[in-house]
Amino acid sequence: MSKSIFLLFSHKLTDYQIEELKKSGITSYVYLPRGLQILWSSVPPDLKELKDYLKPIIEWLKAKAKKGDWVLVQGDFGAVFTVVDFCFHNGLVPVYATTSRLSIEEFNENGSLKLSRFEHVMFRKYERWRG
Repeated sequence: MSKSIFLLFSHKLTDYQIEELKKSGITSYVYLPRGLQILWSSVPPDLKELKDYLKPIIEWLKAKAKKGDWVLVQGDFGAVFTVVDFCFHNGLVPVYATTSRLSIEEFNENGSLKLSRFEHVMFRKYERWRG
């Protein structure tokens, strides 16, 4: 049975991530349409509630995703929580990418410069706390 992953994040998948997803049975990668991508990437920090703001994205998921599909959800903390909650209630599998950080600090006469490189490690399923 083929599964899709719906991509609610602000980047493009890397070749390494695509290979990992293929091993998990994912056969289709569905990016947000441009208007919804702008919405997801620009959550206003002054909104007291996000339900109305996120409604177009939730409606898109309702129309496109089927039970068992994955949803990669990364972004504004409140928006992530709301979409992950929606996924749990609708039989979708919410996941996020984990990374390792490699840091190098360089010192010179003007101060120091810290460079960080992030490398994908794996996709992890969001979990509910039961207990």
